[in-house]
Amino acid sequence: MRWLENALRTAGLLLDKALLPEWQGSSDPRRDITLDQLLRMTSGLAFDETYSSYNSDITQMLFVQGDMAGFAASKPLIHPPGTVWHYSGGTSLILSRLLRNSFQSERDYLRFQRERLFDPLAMRSAVLEADDSGTLVAASFMYASARDWARLGLLFLQDGVWQGRRLLPEGWVAYTLTPASTAPDARYGAHMWLKIPDARDLGEAPMPEESYYMLGYDQQVVAVVPSRDLVLVRLSLSHDKDLSELARNLAAIVSAFPAKRSE
Repeated sequence: MRWLENALRTAGLLLDKALLPEWQGSSDPRRDITLDQLLRMTSGLAFDETYSSYNSDITQMLFVQGDMAGFAASKPLIHPPGTVWHYSGGTSLILSRLLRNSFQSERDYLRFQRERLFDPLAMRSAVLEADDSGTLVAASFMYASARDWARLGLLFLQDGVWQGRRLLPEGWVAYTLTPASTAPDARYGAHMWLKIPDARDLGEAPMPEESYYMLGYDQQVVAVVPSRDLVLVRLSLSHDKDLSELARNLAAIVSAFPAKRSE
């Protein structure tokens, strides 16, 4: 974690003060929220992620609020930071605002994802939308072809290195794959899903234990399977929220590929 702290300080987000101006009051318990807790979804902030309700936080944030990060950051603390895991799209917007605050200009911020990630990976179809305030909507609204999503998965499979060039900080992939201590069944790392429900009840073998996932709202997925040297992308839409069906389908494909030979 030392490199993460150094990167935070370099960006001007010092660890000895609140991450956001609206959290800086001496009596505001949100001033104790850390970057690591935001990345691991353990901030303790209230946020209703129910997509089926018009009045839920996630629906209001994505489709009503002009300043999505400001809306998410305004939520009260309902658990001490670091004690409870709760998935929150609002947390991703707060992180995007923190990233925005680290840049000297809006131009540099808006060009960052293309210059530092999309272009080096040749992700030519990728588009990440911004909200009305200019903050990139990190929780949603990224569009890309299946091949371009696969390139992103391959970057993680290769430990953040692409064609000999390191794009992600050394240690970042390992950090994202370290389970949040309070996540049920060690299912979540740092903005990365580490498990989906297995499909033993459906008669299929589960996914390999070391697999990890970028999961979309309607079962879109980028699955990375290191033991098979494999990246799978599924962009079709399913309204069924039972992910065991997704696990069964992925496992059937993975089983057709041989395990990678030991070096």
